[in-house]
Amino acid sequence: METGTATREGGLLGKFLNGIEKAGNKLPDPAVIFLLAMVLIWGLSALFSRFEFSAIDPRTGEAIVVHNLLTGDALAGFLANMVKTFTSFAPLGVVLVAMLGVGVAEHSGFINTGLKMMLKVTPAKLLTPSIILIAIVSHTATDAGYVLVIPLAGVIFYAMGRHPLAGIAAAFAGVSGGFGANFVPSGLDPLLQSFTQSAAQIIDPEIAINPLNNWFFASASSLLIVLLGWYLTDKVIEPRLANTPIDGDTSNLPRFDEAGPREKQGFLLAVAVMVAGLVLLYMAASPADSPLRAKSGNLSDFSAPLMQSIVPLIFLLFWIPGAVYGFYVGTFKKSKDMIDAMSKSMGSMAYYIVMAFFCALFIAAFSQSNLGALLAIEGAEVLKALALPSAVTIVGIIFLTAFVNLFVGSSSAKWALLGPIFVPMLMQLNISPDLTQAAYRVGDSGSNIITPLMPYFPLVVVYCQKYVKNTGIGTLIAMMLPFSVVFLVGWTAFLLLYWTLGFPLGLQASYTYGL
Repeated sequence: METGTATREGGLLGKFLNGIEKAGNKLPDPAVIFLLAMVLIWGLSALFSRFEFSAIDPRTGEAIVVHNLLTGDALAGFLANMVKTFTSFAPLGVVLVAMLGVGVAEHSGFINTGLKMMLKVTPAKLLTPSIILIAIVSHTATDAGYVLVIPLAGVIFYAMGRHPLAGIAAAFAGVSGGFGANFVPSGLDPLLQSFTQSAAQIIDPEIAINPLNNWFFASASSLLIVLLGWYLTDKVIEPRLANTPIDGDTSNLPRFDEAGPREKQGFLLAVAVMVAGLVLLYMAASPADSPLRAKSGNLSDFSAPLMQSIVPLIFLLFWIPGAVYGFYVGTFKKSKDMIDAMSKSMGSMAYYIVMAFFCALFIAAFSQSNLGALLAIEGAEVLKALALPSAVTIVGIIFLTAFVNLFVGSSSAKWALLGPIFVPMLMQLNISPDLTQAAYRVGDSGSNIITPLMPYFPLVVVYCQKYVKNTGIGTLIAMMLPFSVVFLVGWTAFLLLYWTLGFPLGLQASYTYGL
């Protein structure tokens, strides 16, 4: 039986997913796909640069222009900026810096002991929803879920005797598929609000949008995502994985024998240090004139130094307690042991670094060509021309956003393109910017988990390969496709029901806009 593509029973759905997996796994390595996609973008940019388009780029107010990337100047610029393009690729720094701290916590045994103690108090039946809920909350710490929650979910499922890929799938669904849901306000809220307000002011210069205009809906959506993800993980995904053997190198995974007294003491000491650090952080951020706040005084604004320091804080909040634990229990004897732990952590990221190199080059080419902007704007114009009923228009916006998300992964970049079209268009149909933004959040989330162009998608493939060596793009897409479809359909229906019942979307939010 071929590893990673085991025959699975499951009726029509099982056969469909098996077909997707087999077809997907015949694709080249993700790094090669990004390389080929970049070359394709070069060719398309040369072709479409010959045409003039009437679509207006909302960022410039001028007709959109496709830039030819095969000119001498463009190719020279590509070579000159290649290193900078790679090193400035945002997910690369986020992953590597966070993993340096997590590596110390992991190899010292701090995470191992913490998981042992957590498993003792978590009922086995509630493991899946607990993982998904934690994954959703991790949005508050920007990309922490990708580098922390998803791999730990695989470890926890494996320790509980369940298939680790099911744990990874559940966490990935919560972190990325449920990206627009969260009952804890985060930097995403003011980020989206800023684009929504500027777009709404095209029609109404005096309008003001509350940064938490979708908070109530996002909070309610958290429960929906947990319930849907729980059912899919336990009833669809894990049964399908039952015959997939675990053949990866699991020797370095945490062991889950009983934690000894010394380990428990070390863990409590390390946690006390972590809590003390959080208290100090709270005290530093509390004053109205704190340097950790944005100029507006807001802590959750993306421009606030606190929000920009999330990844370094993750590093410190794992590195320091990990070091304290390691030296207390004896897994670290000298400082070099700690550095060795960080080196081992980086060693496990080698494959991701290679993929990130080609991914960064592709995304840069796609952005520079303006093909992504053209795709988004033309699609939105088609939807506008249809002049559909309000509810149907909202559904169309959700699914158009989900489609565009397959090509333009950044939530803010996508809303910067679509917002100035969607928001004014729907305001003229008496639909409020608050509702339009809520629809965007739904569409922006569901297709994250099935597009290899999402920057963290290759990283999740690497997590899976730790357990099942032959895991490929097709394996992950087939595993996540049920989540994507059910989330999009279920969440869309939930928004329509929420709208029909008249529940408030958020603070100072409405469903209608009066011209």
